[in-house]
Amino acid sequence: MTDLQTTDFLDTLRQIIGAPYVLCDGDLSAYTQDWRKRAQGKALAVARPATTEQVAAIVRACLAAGVSLVPQGGNTGLAVGSVPDETGTQLVLSLQRMNAVRAIDGANLTMTVEAGCILQSLQQAAEKAGFLFPLSLAAEGSCSIGGNLATNAGGTQVLRYGNARDLCLGLEVVTAQGDIWHGLSGLRKDNTGYDLRDLFVGSEGTLGIITAATLKLYPQPAAKLTAWAALPSMEAAVTLLGLAHQHLGAGLTGFEVMGQFALSLVDKHYPQLRVPLFKDAPWCVLLENSDSESEAHARERFERLLEIAFDQGCVADAVVAESLSQAKGLWHIRESIPLAQAEEGLNIKHDISIAVSRIPAFVAETDALLAREIAGVRLVNFGHLGDGNLHYNIQAPEGGDARTFLRDREDEVNTLVYDAVARFDGSISAEHGVGSLKTDKLPRYKSAVALSMMRAIKGALDPQNLMNPGRIVRI
Repeated sequence: MTDLQTTDFLDTLRQIIGAPYVLCDGDLSAYTQDWRKRAQGKALAVARPATTEQVAAIVRACLAAGVSLVPQGGNTGLAVGSVPDETGTQLVLSLQRMNAVRAIDGANLTMTVEAGCILQSLQQAAEKAGFLFPLSLAAEGSCSIGGNLATNAGGTQVLRYGNARDLCLGLEVVTAQGDIWHGLSGLRKDNTGYDLRDLFVGSEGTLGIITAATLKLYPQPAAKLTAWAALPSMEAAVTLLGLAHQHLGAGLTGFEVMGQFALSLVDKHYPQLRVPLFKDAPWCVLLENSDSESEAHARERFERLLEIAFDQGCVADAVVAESLSQAKGLWHIRESIPLAQAEEGLNIKHDISIAVSRIPAFVAETDALLAREIAGVRLVNFGHLGDGNLHYNIQAPEGGDARTFLRDREDEVNTLVYDAVARFDGSISAEHGVGSLKTDKLPRYKSAVALSMMRAIKGALDPQNLMNPGRIVRI
């Protein structure tokens, strides 16, 4: 655009949402730099609408001016999918002001919320009303539900409640043409054609902008118990998971695995957290059991599970949290692994999924492969074993320069890991999305037929390619 066209476009935005909410000057890094500080973009402007109607008007203005836009929530994504590119021609559309809880329907077990609602605020609103909203992840204090849905976020309770997609009953979406799709019915059964909700969930803002959602609520559990167990091997962890399914049933809400080196980083950088049982164990597991009857009933079943696990040799030692504060402390250790890894230096993150039964073989084979190909490489392996999702991360050799390691070896490391994932019929993105980091990798690991259908959907819904272009598929 010419300078005059840019001025006219920005004036139009100011007329739509008010001049204070169109940001062009000053430090915009909160909107233009990704959470991991891997990418620094440049925005034409940042628009901060307060209503769905304003979002629709902004999209129509972008369409008329030929300006591409990047929808953004809490900007906590890990695949560089919510910041602008470096051209300075893209509009960042921040949904942070759209943060209302519109309604809670206790009889229908649903809550309707706007896309900018912080996840932790939703959890608290549900709890205040006597219900549980179970989506839970480390960034819940800053991530927004719109971003959670746009990336189909997972977290620590997928095992029982599913991903963000499984917790969503309806959406309100602004299309690439600036129309509003009102799909917030809250129905659990609606077979009247294609499931448009599932089309937009996980689309990372490339097809339209999620402005509100109707979400599932659950009764609060009568009791919740947490245990930390030390294990001799990944095979033992899979065995323990099977025993937990058998003895806890639907009460098993969390099952997190953590490698010894991952926990050693927490111990090194956050010694006040006092990581239990890890120095003599290759792996530790964090289990959570929720019960609808009573704490006594939950504890009896939990302790019986651990007894059987000890007898079978898959658990070497274990501790059961005696209070809610102890349980929160154990979960805080698990959630501190990414922070401790960041303290150790820049790293290469992988968010992969493998069938649970094949994870031990994948870890053994890929660990050996990386050790053979890259001397001194350090593996930070942890994640949601219960649903087959590992954060199989790579730290530079000790004493080396992390930035140089990333520059020189990241592509090689990614290829080694992703090729191994493909050999085990897994996925290179389990819960973080594709963003721009994996867009060029996708054709190597996704079938040509699948990519062709995805491009056809993108072309049909966003023919001008203005919605978060360059993410997921390139047009």
